[in-house]
Amino acid sequence: MSLSESVGNRIRELRKAKGWTQEQLAEAAFLHYSYIGGVERGDRNISFETLEKIITAFQVLGCRNFSF
Repeated sequence: MSLSESVGNRIRELRKAKGWTQEQLAEAAFLHYSYIGGVERGDRNISFETLEKIITAFQVLGCRNFSF
């Protein structure tokens, strides 16, 4: 499994554990929901800047554990 796939899987796991949709996560991270889908599938190369936006969104929405 590639690093992109591992990161995407972890993002999906956290999102689903909280019961959030891709749209809700995307809105909180200031990203488009289709981009979130691509990241979760490992189809998108995610930058550190974008990963930081997603992690920040999880923290804002009450998730403090982003390890993989």
